[in-house]
This record gives sequence, C-alpha cells and structure tokens, in this order.
Amino acid sequence: MDVINQDVTLCFILFCMTDLTGASDVTQTSSLWEKRGDNATIHCSHTKGSEYYQMYWYKQLSGETMKHIASAVFGSYCDYGDSSRDKFSVEKPVAHRGTLTVKHVEPADKGLYFCAVSRHSGTDTPDS
Repeated sequence: MDVINQDVTLCFILFCMTDLTGASDVTQTSSLWEKRGDNATIHCSHTKGSEYYQMYWYKQLSGETMKHIASAVFGSYCDYGDSSRDKFSVEKPVAHRGTLTVKHVEPADKGLYFCAVSRHSGTDTPDS
C-alpha cells in the first residue's frame, strides 16, 4: 500500500475587533496561508492608547460562536483558558501590539481568528 503525503495549505481568515469605540483603531494580519506543520503567526496592533493593554484572541468556525483562545496583558499575564499552550502561543511585549502563534498547523486550525483589545481604568493596571 502506498502512503500519499499531501502538502495541505491552510488559510487563516483574520478579523480584528475592539470595544465598541471603533474597530478602525485595531489592525491585524488580514489573511494568512501556511502549510501543514508550519507555525502561523498573527500580528495585532492598535492606536487606541496605552490604557488599552488587554488583548484577546478568538477563533470562529462557520455557523458557530466565537471560542476564546487566550487573553494577554502587557508585561505580565497570559490566560489560555481551555486552550492548549502546546497549540497556541501569545506574546504581548508592549501595550499596543501582540501576536498569536498557531503551532504546527493542521486542517482543524482553519477558521476566522479575531483580535480584540480592552480599556482598563486607572485602578486596574498590569502590575495589580
């Protein structure tokens, strides 16, 4: 029996969100094509100001609700919730920029990926 090794290319459709003050202040990679087994890194940035230091990542499949992948706070905190750190990696080196990496992509990773940012009050800081 011959084993056929097919190179599968996956498309990540990406979309950015923000709180309801205007999504045009948040940008991310618009589309991404990667081969099976490669890593796919999605970049997100915003111009809303340093008080918007919380970043959220979501994935949505057609006909389904969004699934939370991870949340990151500049300088300290990353919550992967039910997502696997073996599958996803989030970096948030500065308040206005972050990345989500999908490791070793496979067909199940295709979908619509969302980046969102959130504003916090002066009493809710990355150090608290």
